Amino acid sequence: MSAAKRPASVTDELLERLVARVPGRSGATWKLTEVYTGEVLVELPQSTPEDIEDAFAKARAAQELWAQWPVAKRLEVFDRAHTLLVDNAHTTADLIQVESGKNRRMAIEETCDPPMVMSYYLKRAKKLLAPKKHGGPVPIVSGSTEVRVPKGVVGIIAPWNFPFATGLSDAIPALIAGNAVVVKPDNKTALSPLYGISLLEEAGLPKGLFQVVCGEGPDVGPTLIDNADYVMFTGSTATGRVIGERAGRNLIGCCLELGGKNPMIVLDDVNVEEWVEGTTFGVFGNTGQICMHIERIYLPESRYDELKSAFVTRAANLEIGAAYDFGPEIGSLVSPDHRDRVASHVEDAVAKGATVLTGGRARPDIGPAFFEPTVLEGVTKDMLAGHTETFGPVVSLYSYRTVDEAIHLANDTDYGLNASVWSGDLARAEAVAARIESGNVNINDALATAYASKGSPSGGVKKSGVGARHGDQGLLKYTDAKNVAVLKKQVMGPRPGQAYDAYVKQMLSSLKLMRRLRVR
Repeated sequence: MSAAKRPASVTDELLERLVARVPGRSGATWKLTEVYTGEVLVELPQSTPEDIEDAFAKARAAQELWAQWPVAKRLEVFDRAHTLLVDNAHTTADLIQVESGKNRRMAIEETCDPPMVMSYYLKRAKKLLAPKKHGGPVPIVSGSTEVRVPKGVVGIIAPWNFPFATGLSDAIPALIAGNAVVVKPDNKTALSPLYGISLLEEAGLPKGLFQVVCGEGPDVGPTLIDNADYVMFTGSTATGRVIGERAGRNLIGCCLELGGKNPMIVLDDVNVEEWVEGTTFGVFGNTGQICMHIERIYLPESRYDELKSAFVTRAANLEIGAAYDFGPEIGSLVSPDHRDRVASHVEDAVAKGATVLTGGRARPDIGPAFFEPTVLEGVTKDMLAGHTETFGPVVSLYSYRTVDEAIHLANDTDYGLNASVWSGDLARAEAVAARIESGNVNINDALATAYASKGSPSGGVKKSGVGARHGDQGLLKYTDAKNVAVLKKQVMGPRPGQAYDAYVKQMLSSLKLMRRLRVR
């Protein structure tokens, strides 16, 4: 069992202060544990439907005042928050590691996501939210103004794999747009988002504007969706369907980032050393618990053995461990239950004829939820690992003869969240990328470049989701467009005494003239 010592920053006083923010009038709690050891850290209150309704009521009251703040004043809060989040990154990383078991590199990188999102919207929000003038039906005497209005209170359901990043980063544009937020983090990983919200309030975010409720999804989700004006969800496709259906019945919008079975196509001119390092992170980063991580790799037949050997050797030598420093390259899975799910995919594949090239075993000698980096060969679509998202440190290798075949295999899935193409020739890689059915495609990288490009929307196609985060769309989705139209002179109809057929002739002629003059 791991001998990792809990970081000094994660005190009992801090833990109690954080969970005190969570309403739970029934007294029911959930045992939040340190993943490396299984030790219970704190009893997390579980919110009742009444608690959730109260949270929304408090958020609505705070939102009415917040929405009246000028955009520039709201942005000042996030300018200060950027500094606080960066200055407290190591404490945040300690909390992330304690609750999720990821290695130190991934924990630190996760702390960088909200400041990166803030940086983008600090530059763009004023322009995006400013009223926009448009022409009216009759030049000069009419016009319209597009006014962006906040939705109200946004419900966010955040996953356990990146609790701090999704818990805060999805809320930041919603808050900047003038909304309040009620977030439901996963029970396993509620500490880091609670800490991040406390930092936002230290930066000047009004108390009550950002509420937290906790509980199991089926217990909390329905009441949250029924009280929200918009829902942002990151998680499984199955749960996303349930959320989308309920949001539809309530006639509210939702954004759903769902599952993936993400492919990588390696072309025959790839630099093997660069590819191995980039792919190792793309497959095993966060112990494979990244929505955009690679689970299928297609290698050219002409270089299959060479590339396979190099990648398997690197995977077999990854340092796996439980430590609050930068030593281990691979951390723990989030829980023993998830470890069992990952193991079941490997066991099913082996039972049906697949080969384990390296790894394939749980590591209880390190900690209760550790699993070795695993590379499989001979995986087929009748295996769980061949068609279902494993969401762990497991990848399957395949050989292809032609690029057309590789593209067909990459697209042969219900999912379309992320993909990767590697080549020494960017033009070749871009031509392949254009044919892949995916919301994100990385060239000569596995996933980070697309996700970290905050100016471009990031979302999925097919069964990988609806809508997107990041980019202008990532903020505007949290607003409604109000059309304020003005007619300065009553010209929308026949003049006094004018026959209607004469008016129609004049109107149709005017439409042709406006088109020639490019009047909008």
